[in-house]
Amino acid sequence: MAFLWFLIIGAVIGWLAGRIVKGSGFGLIGNILVGILGALLGGWLFRSLTITLSGLAGSLVTALVGAIILVLLLNLIRRK
Repeated sequence: MAFLWFLIIGAVIGWLAGRIVKGSGFGLIGNILVGILGALLGGWLFRSLTITLSGLAGSLVTALVGAIILVLLLNLIRRK
């Protein structure tokens, strides 16, 4: 059950990051990957900057910030 929530939250965060940055998502699988990789990137970035957010809301914000950064990086790579 936890794995299912992991996938659902990853999909929502990936979709939301896609909407914020470029106006559309990446499809279900793409959104899940962007959400999961964004969560990892956000966690690494926040730890590096010694920013601590706790609870579910903190985890969602961390994942969203990481996913937005990931989408911005993907857009830069696509343009070249």
